[in-house]
Amino acid sequence: MIPEATGLRKVRLPSAEAQSEVFLGMTAIIASEPMLRLMEVVRRVARSSATTLVTGESGVGKELVARAVHYYSGRAGKPWVDFNCAALPEQLLESELFGHERGAFSGADSAKPGLFELAHQGTIFLDEVGELDGRLQVKLLRVLDGAPYYRLGGVRKVSVDVRVVAATNRDLERAVAQGRFRSDLFHRLSQFTLQVPPLRSRPADIEPLARHFLAEHFPDLELGSSAVGALRAYSWPGNIRELRNAVIQAGVMSQGGQITAQDFRLRPLPSAMNDASDYDDDPDGPDEDSGGLEAPRSLERMERRMIEEALTATGGHQQRAAARLGISRRTLSRKLKLYESEQPVTL
Repeated sequence: MIPEATGLRKVRLPSAEAQSEVFLGMTAIIASEPMLRLMEVVRRVARSSATTLVTGESGVGKELVARAVHYYSGRAGKPWVDFNCAALPEQLLESELFGHERGAFSGADSAKPGLFELAHQGTIFLDEVGELDGRLQVKLLRVLDGAPYYRLGGVRKVSVDVRVVAATNRDLERAVAQGRFRSDLFHRLSQFTLQVPPLRSRPADIEPLARHFLAEHFPDLELGSSAVGALRAYSWPGNIRELRNAVIQAGVMSQGGQITAQDFRLRPLPSAMNDASDYDDDPDGPDEDSGGLEAPRSLERMERRMIEEALTATGGHQQRAAARLGISRRTLSRKLKLYESEQPVTL
């Protein structure tokens, strides 16, 4: 895929300024210093041939950063191929990545090139790379070292020239220490690591992103000051993905021309915004002396209440509760273990 011609440009979103750029169809809205610094590093890394590992929590925008690496690189006019390593059953991953010959297995009626071949001279993005099993980790390591490989069921070796950008929300160093991920592959993937900060660490991005999502889906609606206050006060465990869903659902619930904090009330996530009535729709925004959302409850307390309500709504089913919250099952399990040693929350 050839990236569309576009450049970094400063755009004015109502009540907020941000830089906007499109990377292979994905729009980046950036206003915070942490993300501006990260994108400057991305431009420098892109000019190298280093295998790059993009890390960060679920929903922070790791794929967007990976696309930016390809966009700014010398391979920008060559293929971009992306693949989620957790998307297929283990037995199909090898065929998808490295291809197969006719008759290699039941149903293989014709030969098929793998994604590495399709990405020749370009970039392949391996999302959720921490999900690869040990056997595929070995084969990926050989490809990263430049060794030719066989298609599944093949007798002729295939050589490719591909830059690999991988991403994970796992702690791969811990996985290495626990023997679940090869240390040699980890070091090969992380020739350069790009850490994408969570949304709570870059609050300046929250309002511009919210206005961008609103303009995309509900161009006739405005974002009221009470809504902005609620968005800023929330900790966003699901990061940008959660923010987008929150704005879309609030747009659906809005009954006027302006979204207020109350339009988030009926959303299953985050219920912490139910306390946003502490904000008034005042042109000057919330009164700093009023305490806002953080005075009656800490963000951690709000987050815990949100999790408990999601579990109640799903009958205690953790996988469905995690999906409802916009976070991973692992994140939910970790938080529940933390809560076991604490006093129960009063709802």
